Amino acid sequence: MIDDFAKEYLHDDLRWARSSLLAKLDGLSEYDVRRPLTRSGTNLLGLVKHLALREARYFGTIFDRPYPEPIPNFDDPGFENRDHLWVTEVEARADIIDRYRRACEHADASIDALPVDAPGYVPWWPRPDVKLFNVLVHVLTETNRHLGHADILREGLDGGVGSDPPRCRPRTRPTGHGIGRESRGPLDRPPASTDSGRRAQGGRAVDPTKGCTPSSVATEGSRVEVCPSVQASTGLADAGWCTAS
Repeated sequence: MIDDFAKEYLHDDLRWARSSLLAKLDGLSEYDVRRPLTRSGTNLLGLVKHLALREARYFGTIFDRPYPEPIPNFDDPGFENRDHLWVTEVEARADIIDRYRRACEHADASIDALPVDAPGYVPWWPRPDVKLFNVLVHVLTETNRHLGHADILREGLDGGVGSDPPRCRPRTRPTGHGIGRESRGPLDRPPASTDSGRRAQGGRAVDPTKGCTPSSVATEGSRVEVCPSVQASTGLADAGWCTAS
């Protein structure tokens, strides 16, 4: 009985986290859901795209229940996790959300069909022999981690806060506190100058072919540094959003 309770408890938490993540996109413009807000390019829609792959893979072939759509393997030659953390200019918002929902539906079917101690195999893990319990905890942990990222990104964009979808609405902040529209915060300040071929970390020179030299993305009067690889994948530079640091 405790096994059934544990599986249902974890599954309920995962459903809640998924719903809360999608709610972070509600009411935002196409620009804001794609807008990179960290130097590595983290953005709301990219988090959804990333987690769609996680759901499809971990609750798919790991338990001999392959996802019906083509997806990359994490151990494929040339696979880079960061390539799935932002959305390209040819990927539609609705398609990314639908992809996530389809992946979650497949995951739900696997979770419902299997006992919590069902065996699985994760070849890229140090201890690849797992049970459904291990994978449920892993995916729930990762989803909640990225939901925390989404919380911060959404609040930085428009002051929207809250965990449950109905409460994710903008909140006005007093002047001088946080990053509300009436005040200035960390995301509103231009980043430190970054000379070509150099990074902010200690000002060390970086070979552009081996590292990531940030440049800036104009965001309504502020700037956020973004890797050139993000620019190339998302088409931000072509959209005229990128400016020299």
